[in-house]
Amino acid sequence: MDDIASLPSPRLDIRDLRVVLALASARTTAQAASVLHLTQPAVSRALLAVEDKLGARLFDRTPRGLVPTEAGECLISGAAHLLVELGDLEQRVRAPVVSPMRIRLVCECYTAYHWLPSTLMNLRKSLPSLDVSLALEHTQAPVPALEAGEIDVALITSASVPRARLEERQLFSDEVVFVVSASHPLAARKTLTPADLRQHTLLTSQVPSSEGHWFLTRVFGRARPRLRFEKIPLTEAIIDVARAGLGIAVLSEWVAGPHLGKGDLVAKRLASGPLLRPWRLAWRREVGDAALRLLAALETTAPRGLLAG
Repeated sequence: MDDIASLPSPRLDIRDLRVVLALASARTTAQAASVLHLTQPAVSRALLAVEDKLGARLFDRTPRGLVPTEAGECLISGAAHLLVELGDLEQRVRAPVVSPMRIRLVCECYTAYHWLPSTLMNLRKSLPSLDVSLALEHTQAPVPALEAGEIDVALITSASVPRARLEERQLFSDEVVFVVSASHPLAARKTLTPADLRQHTLLTSQVPSSEGHWFLTRVFGRARPRLRFEKIPLTEAIIDVARAGLGIAVLSEWVAGPHLGKGDLVAKRLASGPLLRPWRLAWRREVGDAALRLLAALETTAPRGLLAG
């Protein structure tokens, strides 16, 4: 390298990035202080110092805790990648030949298995230091399995994560859509309303109770209407029943997308807008380095936005 002086001189250092990531995960200065082994005032001062260096506010204080601003989200997303890349570089320098780190992964929702296996195959090429295996037997209760040490990492949608014992990070969102036969009375509607869902049978798979609660809250708010659910274990069966006009299939865009090109099924959104389901990655602190590598890789390889419009 001819001119080292031409390289950028960042204002932030590794300690700054770790403070911001800890606050993003913990959402309070007190919990972040515990994770970082610092005092709460020290964490508050460190955050102010980072914001001063950047000339931007990174978090808003809300009743739900610290919520990243747009600038904060930008920094959080990039910080994880930088730390993972630096850690990988250090590891290659210290020990060029190392055994793969083995982690056990499960998904709270079966819909992730429509894309996760192929994603993991690609990750083996880009992350040879990680050996990720699926623990499908813990799909129904991933958080208790994490706490018991039976798995290391979990992709979750609605389960609550005890932050005193586990780490978690926002990953991405998929869209839940409503699929009906092209001959269904609702097929001509531009959008659907909660009243439409009350009047027709909803076709779903077996989902965790926490996800059912999330769905009702997002669609109906505090109301708890009596809905007609038909729980069908097989995705293909859900599609076939919807195709026959016997109900409204409630599906992830990942599942619905491949079935919408033939003209016999149509996907609808609510009039209130897309029903976005947030996904998070949760892990045991003992596998933090491996989990962050997996997180950074999933952020760039996981599918999203499969439905246009």
